[in-house]
Amino acid sequence: MTYVVTENCIKCKFQDCVSVCPVDCFYEGENMLVIHPDECIDCGVCEPECPADAIKPDTEPGLEEWLELNAKYADQWPNITDQGEPPADAESWNGVEGKRAQLSEAPGAGA
Repeated sequence: MTYVVTENCIKCKFQDCVSVCPVDCFYEGENMLVIHPDECIDCGVCEPECPADAIKPDTEPGLEEWLELNAKYADQWPNITDQGEPPADAESWNGVEGKRAQLSEAPGAGA
């Protein structure tokens, strides 16, 4: 099992999860974070820390697309090890449906 960052992280990118991850398995895109599935140790400490409820165990049904997306971008984006500031409008995007089209493939700054 691994944990997966899902659609609600797009444009929210709160990053509370990064500060509690014991293995630094988060990777940063311009407007989303992802978890490297081969680095995640399945401890689950990140899931309750996410204000956007965007982190799920891969055992939940319907997450295949998000597991693939996490694996793909974890290999392309920089690793992030310190909690940064979320976007100024993050709260206004929290819970918005259909954000997949808003996903930027550009890497973030990393930490």
